[in-house]
Amino acid sequence: MEAGALQALTEKVLAEHTDSDEVTFLGALFDAGLAWVHWPEGEGGLALEPGVQDVIDSTLDAAGRRPNWMRNPMGVGMVGPAIAQCGRPDQRARHLRRIWTAEDIWCQLFSEPGAGSDVATLATRAVRDGEEWIVNGQKVWTSSAHLASFGLLLARTNPDAPKHRGITAFIVDMQAPGVEVRPLRTMSGTAHFNEVYFTDARVPDSQRVGDVDDGWRLALTTLANERVSIGGVVDARGGGEIGALMDVYREGPRSHVQRDAFVRLWIEAEVLRLSKVRAQSLREAGTPGPEGSILKLADSPLTQRIRAFALHLRGAAGTLVPGYDSGDDSHPVLAFLIAQGFSIAGGTPDIQRNIIGERILGLPSEPRSDRDVPWRDIPCGA
Repeated sequence: MEAGALQALTEKVLAEHTDSDEVTFLGALFDAGLAWVHWPEGEGGLALEPGVQDVIDSTLDAAGRRPNWMRNPMGVGMVGPAIAQCGRPDQRARHLRRIWTAEDIWCQLFSEPGAGSDVATLATRAVRDGEEWIVNGQKVWTSSAHLASFGLLLARTNPDAPKHRGITAFIVDMQAPGVEVRPLRTMSGTAHFNEVYFTDARVPDSQRVGDVDDGWRLALTTLANERVSIGGVVDARGGGEIGALMDVYREGPRSHVQRDAFVRLWIEAEVLRLSKVRAQSLREAGTPGPEGSILKLADSPLTQRIRAFALHLRGAAGTLVPGYDSGDDSHPVLAFLIAQGFSIAGGTPDIQRNIIGERILGLPSEPRSDRDVPWRDIPCGA
């Protein structure tokens, strides 16, 4: 499909849904293949090259109706692409449209108290019982778990296999018996993260995603999409972090020093935006490569510097907060505090540098003494 025809199709959906509510409008975009354009027809896409998504996004931007992925960040940015890549046809039909419309909020059940940056050491167990799996264990730092209808779970199904080869992925009903969500309050006063406990929770085998013990393949797909999602929150065209900073900057007269600092941040944000466009164009069938680690490595410190500068521009008044239970993440102080955790989210800088060194630069891998050791024999795994 030519760019002109794709733009005309987008404009047609816009015209037909001028007064539609958000869910109806998003559903119409999905049905027309304009959600994830590189996905197959009938699954939110038109089987086109990923790069032409920009035609759709630009047309929606011009009309003021581009979807906000933050309405369902884990679902749209990470879980949806993973299910599209690794899920069965019935799972894709059941979940993809409702992920896109945010009728179902999702979370990602990967990290554990003893398995953070090295997710493959996870200890949550899933034991088969006929056509079900019994799950026991704990997850931590699970964003949006308190809001989620479903979660994408990684669980240990073969403790005798090496750590990467004994993991299976499941779709979990977050309201099912045996699933308990406990909020974690951060220093900003918010509770976006959660602990999730599984106590004899039963998951039907029909909710397994991919083959038994092959969950690490899905994990790589999900984590790669997570890095691209996190690495794309700065938009120098006036949205995202730079847009918020512009609003603060325009509140009063600024010195030459402040103006110079603002322009430097804008330039960095524009370079990052263009890098994200290039990374998206390199996707094959919607699966990002290791270039997402470059985006993640650059984005986190830049976002932190942008929010620190916004706080500086506010002066003493910026230190006044409406209350730590306000939930107003846009307030300069709370936004600054929240940003301190961005370096860890999606993998630490050291993890990103390892990925870049090994998968992009072709440098030798770091020594890994536990590569071929059964998981149960790794001291930190139990």
